[in-house]
Amino acid sequence: MGFAQFVALIAAMMATNALAIDSMLPALPQISQSLGLTADNQRQWVITAYLLGFGAAQIAYGSLADRYGRKPVLLAGLGLYVLFSLACALTTSFEMLLVARALTGVGAAATRVLSVSIVRDCYSGRRMAEVMSLSFIVFLAVPIVAPSIGQAIVLVAPWRWIFGVMAVFGAAVIAWTALKLPETLHPEDRTPISPGAILGAFRTALTDRVAMGYTIAATLVLAGLFGFINSAQQVFVDALGAGEWFTLIFAGIAGGIAIASLVNARIVERLGMRKVSHAALFGFIAFAGVHAVVAHTQHETVWTFALLQGGMMFCFGLVMSNFGAIAMEPLGHIAGAAASLQGFITTIGGALGGFLIGQLFDGTVGPLTLGFFGFGLAGLIAVLVTERGRLFQNGSGSPA
Repeated sequence: MGFAQFVALIAAMMATNALAIDSMLPALPQISQSLGLTADNQRQWVITAYLLGFGAAQIAYGSLADRYGRKPVLLAGLGLYVLFSLACALTTSFEMLLVARALTGVGAAATRVLSVSIVRDCYSGRRMAEVMSLSFIVFLAVPIVAPSIGQAIVLVAPWRWIFGVMAVFGAAVIAWTALKLPETLHPEDRTPISPGAILGAFRTALTDRVAMGYTIAATLVLAGLFGFINSAQQVFVDALGAGEWFTLIFAGIAGGIAIASLVNARIVERLGMRKVSHAALFGFIAFAGVHAVVAHTQHETVWTFALLQGGMMFCFGLVMSNFGAIAMEPLGHIAGAAASLQGFITTIGGALGGFLIGQLFDGTVGPLTLGFFGFGLAGLIAVLVTERGRLFQNGSGSPA
């Protein structure tokens, strides 16, 4: 497999998750009506159920892939993704849909864990960073276009077809992987599953002040993003009356994260991860605070929302690009287990926090803006405690 095709396949693996979340947003009203929901905020469970499954399964895939190899575990996860996407399309009740969505997330978690492991198997150093950067740039395009894909589907077909498209995409990635991707973990490098070693690694990660402090901070900030995703369709249609602009404005806001990733790559080596992420966290809180004032003084328009939310998402991109890396710095000797635990905590915690924000939706953008501000402040407190009050300073012996 050539370099370009390898990068494209890794990006396609990553894209399965974004497609499963963002393509749903335009279809939530139809799903709610079709399955007889009595409260508008119930529809947010379609997103949260998926995220909970996605987060929970990450803790297991790393050990399974180290024992049985990358390719079979990846194919099994993608198989679950396809199977339960089809189950979503055929469901006859909201409860069945939520179970199928959670299990779809369980399958998709394999792509999150295995994409990084496969790249690490094949490349190292700057070449590995290049592969991940190129793949991430392609991946970032998916949240921008996925709502438009979902919107286009529901304009011409029932909402169930979105899940059919997800299944077809997942099947295409399965075929591509099966035919073109070799097993990247050599037989001699496979390790038996050792509950004692896994628990020991988790204990090390959980008791490291920097690792856990930044993981908690990332979780709190991520809750704001998930709160936005949960309630985005209701915000644009019900609160702002901009349903026809929903997918375009959402794409512009999501573009803020993509721009932040590109900017971060250019400045982080010179300034360090802590300076960039700490400044971005203050920016995130400032945007959220201004947004809350605008919303609660009833000066919110679709354009003020797009501008302030876009600024917040730019800062979010800088924060999340670096918090995860800082959290992993002290855990290089247990990187696989630590990454699985970090993914579990941030996704589950962020999903629950985001669900709380979403459930407070009352027909205005007020709860969302206060949620961003409150969780941003909590994230800052977590960083202050972790760094013992010293912000913008490099870690010991580190360029971070």
